[in-house]
Amino acid sequence: MGKILTENDLRSHPPAPGTRRYEVEEGTFVAESARSWLEKRDIELVLVPPGRVCGGMSRTPLPDRGSRTYLDAATGLPLGREKPEEMTHLRGNMLVKKTHPRIAFRGKLDSLEAAILEAQALAHRQDAPAVRDGLGEVLEQVRLVLGAEVKDRPLEEIPILGMDQAELRQTSHDVKGAFGIDHPIPSWEMGELALRLNTLRTQVREVELAAAHAFEAPGETPRPDIIRALNRLSSAVYILFCKLLSGK
Repeated sequence: MGKILTENDLRSHPPAPGTRRYEVEEGTFVAESARSWLEKRDIELVLVPPGRVCGGMSRTPLPDRGSRTYLDAATGLPLGREKPEEMTHLRGNMLVKKTHPRIAFRGKLDSLEAAILEAQALAHRQDAPAVRDGLGEVLEQVRLVLGAEVKDRPLEEIPILGMDQAELRQTSHDVKGAFGIDHPIPSWEMGELALRLNTLRTQVREVELAAAHAFEAPGETPRPDIIRALNRLSSAVYILFCKLLSGK
């Protein structure tokens, strides 16, 4: 899974005074808010090949703490210098089993990203730029969700399809008023792109359910911001579905 740069990252670890170039590795997802943050400070964002970054997205290696280099997140007990193969990072040096609900949620997000990218490629092939670009906005929010979850930070809310969360909800409920059609009943006759959007909507719902399992587990901190954002993402995909079918 690629790296992510958000405005929160820049605020937490700002460039040194006088910085005019901020380098990140090619393939890094840069949130629009992060781009704006740099532009307002007259700092140029520069993409460089992996291994060539001089500043910015560096990752601090875990210090060698002997037997406490890695810890079991559930018990706090030391796990030694080497990470057990059956475990993975929850955050920092805190490890959990790979079956942990938070890790399962991250896997669902990864799968959702892949599905969105495939849908974008299909939209591009079928000369549907509005669908392709709308899915790009959905993808940006998915990546922000991932960053907020991994880093235990509040989720940055961004408009999608030119709408805030309340407007997304209202539009998805009032399809007749927005697009002049009734709520569509999926049919094979709708065509491949419409059906792909319908499938994508169900996949977002599955991710939302995985998030509910992850953050409602004993000992976990609730994340209503993430749950709400995923709910609105399914609304956004449904809006793209209805918009395509209505021809608007």
